[in-house]
Amino acid sequence: MLKEAGFYRGVNLGGWMSQCDYSEERLNGFITEPDFARIAAWGFDHVRIPVDYNVVQNADGSVKEDGLARIDAALALCEKHGLRTVLDLHKTQGFSFDEGEHEAGFFESEKYQELFYRLWEAFAARWGDRPGEVMFELLNEVTEERYLPAWKRISAECVRRIRRFAPETRILLGSYHHNGAREVRYLDAPYDKNVLYNFHCYEPLKFTHQGAYWNAECNNDNRYTFAESGASEAYFEELLSSAIEKAKAEGTELYCGEFGVIDIVPPEEALKWFRTICAVFTRHGIAHAVWSYKEMDFGIADRRMDAVRGELLKCL
Repeated sequence: MLKEAGFYRGVNLGGWMSQCDYSEERLNGFITEPDFARIAAWGFDHVRIPVDYNVVQNADGSVKEDGLARIDAALALCEKHGLRTVLDLHKTQGFSFDEGEHEAGFFESEKYQELFYRLWEAFAARWGDRPGEVMFELLNEVTEERYLPAWKRISAECVRRIRRFAPETRILLGSYHHNGAREVRYLDAPYDKNVLYNFHCYEPLKFTHQGAYWNAECNNDNRYTFAESGASEAYFEELLSSAIEKAKAEGTELYCGEFGVIDIVPPEEALKWFRTICAVFTRHGIAHAVWSYKEMDFGIADRRMDAVRGELLKCL
């Protein structure tokens, strides 16, 4: 069980080795040891670290030792402060959930797929002997339904290759529609007992992403309170019901790798959403990692959250 294993209450370190300018200043200074210490003091048991391929892999597929060393250093800090780690490949050659990254062709290209497998083999060879400390997440947010048949094949082959180096490491697998909860039911049965289903949840999007400049649907002047959003415990129960049933039927667990509220929403209103969704997570034992630790338009460490953070940490 993820709760007993220490992968239950987590926070994302978004914007550190992913979705950034990749400058030395960013990679060396955005997250440092005091951040790990604070995350542990806040009661989290793990961090999810999104990593873009270009931090750790060259175009020809060879690994960047300095990039792997950065992850080594992060894992050492996690160990020092009693935290476990979800290692999330946020972008691979030929695919990103963000169209602005201009990555394309992964699901059609054997070349890109082989580079994906080789990167995961490198990860598994390096950290696969630490199943109690590190969990792998194959790929962040497959987008379109048309990619699902290829993704099922690719993910199964990737797990097979990982298992040569990491037979016991837990592996997270998500569906399409940006790791949609309703789409978990369309995944195949887990490759083995250590493959778990992963989803993200920002519903209702009109509330959690209101005013988001990167989202055409939400980039407008409409604003909603929590009461106006339509969210409730019953809403989340229905939203997650098919994923809960699928995981139970397949004898595996659920992990929500991202959930959060944009900084445009007043903190008191955001807190109502967090309390509601986390009540449902708790009821069903769903492990989770909030998006995100700081900045990235969703930071729970940002000063705007000071007045409500104590209550927020109680429910996360």
